[in-house]
Amino acid sequence: QTPWAIRQVIQKRDQIHKMARRVLDARDTFMIGRGLDYSILLEGSLKLKEISYIYSEAYASGELKHGTIALITDKTPVVAMVTQKRLKDKEMSNIREVCARGAKVMLFTRESFEIGGIDEWSEVFELPDLEDLFMVLPASVALQLFAYYVSADKGFDVDKPRNLAKVVTVE
Repeated sequence: QTPWAIRQVIQKRDQIHKMARRVLDARDTFMIGRGLDYSILLEGSLKLKEISYIYSEAYASGELKHGTIALITDKTPVVAMVTQKRLKDKEMSNIREVCARGAKVMLFTRESFEIGGIDEWSEVFELPDLEDLFMVLPASVALQLFAYYVSADKGFDVDKPRNLAKVVTVE
């Protein structure tokens, strides 16, 4: 089912493009998630930094109260990933905390999850359902498209990020 799920994400790329426009003028952005979602956000945050030159940092959302939440303002775009069934409730609680501080939350979640209060989120992208362990695959594609559209809309060459040429070509 993985190829099918990835095709579903790619087919909805216009929705991801719309979400990406929300961060074009951002100086920085945060990405929050737990467990496997956090691990894939580390990669998504790296891609956003590499090709759009927006400072981005991924955080384990359970650690937000250890200082990071002080950086959240009404101008802070936050990408949140919620795909793991056993962590959903805790994650949604963390996301509501950043919303309460005015953050503009772009939520990537499973299409089968009831997330309630859809008005709370700036944007929602529903990922096709797979087993929890495999949700990182469509999530990764969605985050890569997100970074791509931010960079392309800013007019940057996504294939030649500045200062990375030697990093990717020389050992």
